Amino acid sequence: MKKPIRFLILSLFITIVSCSKGKDIIPVTAKPGTDTTQTDNSTGFSSADADLAYTAFNNAFYDSNNKLYFSTTKKDGVAAIWTQAIYWDMAMNVYERTKAPAQLTRISDIYQGNYNHYDGYNWNNTTVWFIYDDMMWWVIALARANQLTGNATYLEKAKSGFDRVWNGSYDPIDGGMFWDFQHSGKNSCINFPTVIAAMKLYNITKDVSYLNKAKSIYSWSKTNLVDASGKVNDNKIGNNPPGGQDYTYNSGTAIGAAMALYKQTNDAAYLNDAKLYADYVKNDMCTNGILPAEGDFNEQGVLKAIFAQYIVQLINEGAQSQYLSWLQTNVKTGWNNRDGRNLTYRNYAVPTPTGDIQSYEASSIVTFMQLIPPTKK
Repeated sequence: MKKPIRFLILSLFITIVSCSKGKDIIPVTAKPGTDTTQTDNSTGFSSADADLAYTAFNNAFYDSNNKLYFSTTKKDGVAAIWTQAIYWDMAMNVYERTKAPAQLTRISDIYQGNYNHYDGYNWNNTTVWFIYDDMMWWVIALARANQLTGNATYLEKAKSGFDRVWNGSYDPIDGGMFWDFQHSGKNSCINFPTVIAAMKLYNITKDVSYLNKAKSIYSWSKTNLVDASGKVNDNKIGNNPPGGQDYTYNSGTAIGAAMALYKQTNDAAYLNDAKLYADYVKNDMCTNGILPAEGDFNEQGVLKAIFAQYIVQLINEGAQSQYLSWLQTNVKTGWNNRDGRNLTYRNYAVPTPTGDIQSYEASSIVTFMQLIPPTKK
């Protein structure tokens, strides 16, 4: 992931922080500012609201000609490369919820649009790709798309991307993964996603080398990036203690990594790790139970969309329903604060600003709504 601070001089960056069933619901075009709400919002959100939120997101941000997402409602620039993978995950969530055939077409379209824009996922193009974690978000999404559709091309792209990152990023001496080509630091945003990607590839291929890599990186990450409290630190630079700001996506991918290993091994230690990471977010990162806003007109607005992807796995696959009402409250709060375009905001506790907003900051409530049970019919 590229946080804005990554665009500063590398030395400054190191000093401050590192990384970073039903119906066809393909949206129809709505005029900006048009309120197409069809449901009463006062008691929560419904499946129809989940459809509406996704339709609004695509009306505002999806480039139907080029099959890519814009960065803002102005539609004058393409969203960051790694966030396109997160939006592809969103499309897969919608398909899994609705089973709409047209949504399966959208999944194929998004792949092709990014294929065209990013040199056919040429992992050796160092202009298209310039940090390792950007690649790994795509590896995860490609492997998932193969699991969902059976498309062998997605798997081949995922495998070659994983190999490219592993060969360039893994530290065979001290362990762990470097986030950037210069090997300036080892960040949560590459290490925990590597575990998730490796486990997806293991589950598809049954190649035990992926499982071994996942276990190795998880062990290093837990030892070097996680505090006893469950805080998932952003980075570790050299021999310095781990540090950096708390981010929901780091906690989310740590949960996802632990859950992937728990599902494979049935070792309760992994499940307990996942709960510890989730408890830290709930108890230490929230204000009055509401997840942190994250981002100030930058790519960090997408972080909670990643958190959503993995906290839901803990609830559903780890049978930890104690987190559900907390998340539903967050979604109800954010959805109630949507604007006339039915767009939501990174700060769930305040109304969505009028005017230009980013796809990043509008993405997380939409993602949550595809993943968690609605609170009304």
